[in-house]
Amino acid sequence: MKYGIVIFPSKKLQDYANSFRKRYDPHISLIPPHVTLVNPFDSTEDKIKERIQKLHKVALDSLPFTIEVYKAKTFHPSANKIYLAIKKDEQLLNLHSKLNADVFSNDEKTESFVPHITIGQKLSNREHSDIVGQLTMMDVAHSEVVDRFHLLYQLDNDQWTTYETFHLGEDF
Repeated sequence: MKYGIVIFPSKKLQDYANSFRKRYDPHISLIPPHVTLVNPFDSTEDKIKERIQKLHKVALDSLPFTIEVYKAKTFHPSANKIYLAIKKDEQLLNLHSKLNADVFSNDEKTESFVPHITIGQKLSNREHSDIVGQLTMMDVAHSEVVDRFHLLYQLDNDQWTTYETFHLGEDF
């Protein structure tokens, strides 16, 4: 089964992201707006149970923190993906590192972490260039406290759903 680990932002921020996603993101029906902490991975049922114990430890050892969304950006030219950029906060970076080092230390190494919420993807070059200018000029300023992360799994219809939620700084 395929799993992933994400932060779901507040409803307010999800609604804001979805106002763009409904036009620019074909994956809108598959997963709510989110910040990916661990890229999708395959796991057996036994292995995921071991990892859940490690995820509880990471959550217990991590405190809630604030994320700040500050502008729309793009990964172009490597990908025609547009996203809401999140300032690189030390606690967010530490949580990402702990998850990828402690829980997935034997797996493939992840690429450089760019905290973001995708608002547009799978765009043609023309679509991307038509909209990226106006979106990157938007004034975006939002901050909120993050106090949990989620282990998701992918259903047969490619939708993602929550397997378990982990509260930061709390024992299970």
